[in-house]
Amino acid sequence: MSPKVQVGPELARSWLLVNGFQPDRFDRAAASAADVVLLDIEDAVAPDNKDRARENVVEYLSQQGNRAWVRINGFGTPWWAEDCKRLAQVEGLDGVMLAMVESPEHIERTSAQLPGVKIVGLVETARGVENLKAIARAKDVFRLGFGLGDFRRDTGFGDSPQALAYTRSQFTIASRSANLPGPIDGPAVGAVGVALADSAGVTVEFGMTGKICLMPEQCATVNEILSPSVPDMSWALDFLTEFKESGNEIRNGSDLPRLARANKILGLAEKFGLDLPAGYEDVFHAPSDTYHF
Repeated sequence: MSPKVQVGPELARSWLLVNGFQPDRFDRAAASAADVVLLDIEDAVAPDNKDRARENVVEYLSQQGNRAWVRINGFGTPWWAEDCKRLAQVEGLDGVMLAMVESPEHIERTSAQLPGVKIVGLVETARGVENLKAIARAKDVFRLGFGLGDFRRDTGFGDSPQALAYTRSQFTIASRSANLPGPIDGPAVGAVGVALADSAGVTVEFGMTGKICLMPEQCATVNEILSPSVPDMSWALDFLTEFKESGNEIRNGSDLPRLARANKILGLAEKFGLDLPAGYEDVFHAPSDTYHF
């Protein structure tokens, strides 16, 4: 088995939620294909067990070599302040996913308690979606996440791609306009195989670049679907080879967008440790001010 490629949180595809009340699952999660392990002390944990779950997470992250993200309880809940206080004291904290974000203030207040810690704002309600643009522009937000289950509970929407198309689009547009990494989509509960691949395909279709996973078995599939495909990489190399042979000259209005897409595909493939087609080292790269990721 090839070594696991380390993918930074700005590009992370699979975000594996692990119940903080079940510490026996932590090491298995760390050994999985997940780009990010997300220890959960929020929705997965019953109120009476939250203190114990928090301590499990703090103990784990205090051990040398252990690192993870943590999904913490939302601002204004009885547990938020203690979550922040205890996690501020541990070395192994890579970042937090803040639940139930409904305004920029939730991000700002959390950042004040966890200075320098990356914060993913998990937006899960109609009020939060209404404020997405402002949340995305909050000073200390690192990335947006779509809390799919709670959003459907709040709004009564179904789970079809059509029903959630407008909402997913808003996450991507808000993220892009605020120059954030692509948003993290909600999970496909219990899905594996074709059903999971279809769900991850919807994530890609709406420009979202990460997806929450609920079990380790989902991570490899999510990583594959959210990565450049072999046909994508082949197209990119073919285009760049053709472009080079034409003298690296812009020939029409489609060349710059295609050049940007080709370079993005192959650049991501390299960062994800995918096998690149021969010749990638010799391609032409567009100047950075002519295209945007």
